[in-house]
Amino acid sequence: MIDMDKLDPLDRQLLDSYQHDLPLVENPYAAMAQKLNVDEDDIIQSLKKLQDFGAISRIGAVVAPHKAGWSTLAALKVPMDQFEKIATLVSNFDAVNHNYQREHSYNLWFVVAAHNKQAVKEILTQIEEITGLTPLNLPMEKAYHIDLGFKIKWH
Repeated sequence: MIDMDKLDPLDRQLLDSYQHDLPLVENPYAAMAQKLNVDEDDIIQSLKKLQDFGAISRIGAVVAPHKAGWSTLAALKVPMDQFEKIATLVSNFDAVNHNYQREHSYNLWFVVAAHNKQAVKEILTQIEEITGLTPLNLPMEKAYHIDLGFKIKWH
């Protein structure tokens, strides 16, 4: 749980203002800083703090599936006594942009994204070699857009 009292006004502005429409320019943090009347370094430090707090996991564009590379949803059946270790191993792959635990026999779910379908397959093979567990590969059959942006109610 994030301690919202530790967020300053700039942190809150960033969370509210940039869930959508991150500037697609050479220096996006400078553009954000100019819009919010702060220094670029203030933006960078605030984003680092938000990541450290767990308020954000990544900063970047969301690209339509399979328009600039390839991705798949995957899952592993991880023994609970090894869960943290395996989750860390999976998260250490640059191609894995997030993972999460589910209450299911396949209890570690993650997304692998790479430059093409073969590269995704190779990463899944590497994950199997490192973990000793065979990933369930669930490639997308139909794309749906889910907007995960939301207005935050600050108390």
